[in-house]
Amino acid sequence: MDRQQAKELLEQTIPNKNLQKHMLAAEACMKGLAAHFGEDQDKWGLAGLLHDLDYDQTADDFPNHGLVTVKMLEGKGISDDVIYCIKAHPGHVEAKSKMDFALYAVDPLTGLIVAATLMHPSKKLANLDVPFIMKRYKEKRFAAGANREQIQTCDRLGLSLEGFVGKCLAAMQGISDDLGL
Repeated sequence: MDRQQAKELLEQTIPNKNLQKHMLAAEACMKGLAAHFGEDQDKWGLAGLLHDLDYDQTADDFPNHGLVTVKMLEGKGISDDVIYCIKAHPGHVEAKSKMDFALYAVDPLTGLIVAATLMHPSKKLANLDVPFIMKRYKEKRFAAGANREQIQTCDRLGLSLEGFVGKCLAAMQGISDDLGL
């Protein structure tokens, strides 16, 4: 499955535009991290783009989140490591690869960055910087759904929290028009 096919599947499966944007943001972050580590950007991007494909279907059945996506992707030419990564992001299997750890940490960070953007006076990703996001990060009640412990697992990638946030912010700034921010 190539990116265009994945995006079409996403648009057919996910009616919620904000969830689509989350998945685009995760794709951008994953591609940025893959570039940093010298990994396959298309593969990492595909994991980010498809990771929540079943979110609406499993909203009331979280134990199956990720597993339904895997079933949806059967026979579509998705590599085993991308499938494994999608299963690892909600914890069905243990994260093993850099790609697995990256998606696990990226998933909540995209929401934190979007929330910080909406709190910024300009409401534009282009005007955000790491110190602004880190200030919001330290506020426990701010974007409370963005699991800080999960984001902090970026240390398993050998990245500082600030470095990780910076790489993801830059990646999301690169697709700000697609995100409407």
